[in-house]
Amino acid sequence: MSVDPKPARPSTAGKPGRSAAEIRRDIDVQRVQLGSNVEALRGKVTEVTDWRRQLEEHKPQLVMAAAAVGFLVGIRLMRGRRRRKRGY
Repeated sequence: MSVDPKPARPSTAGKPGRSAAEIRRDIDVQRVQLGSNVEALRGKVTEVTDWRRQLEEHKPQLVMAAAAVGFLVGIRLMRGRRRRKRGY
């Protein structure tokens, strides 16, 4: 029993004996589908890369992250200050 390591892909070959008109129609259908897919992708990219919208949607998480970073920076500064006091 042999197992094909590649997943099955849909066949891109058309029916044998198709006319030129059928092939052109298939190409036109594919072109329209490709155009709509590109437009949908463009919309998603615009949505994801809109940093102002992302900021509004994730404001609570950003505030918590800023507070945590501020807290850690404060602790680091306090430790450095204590070390300098001991060294003098």
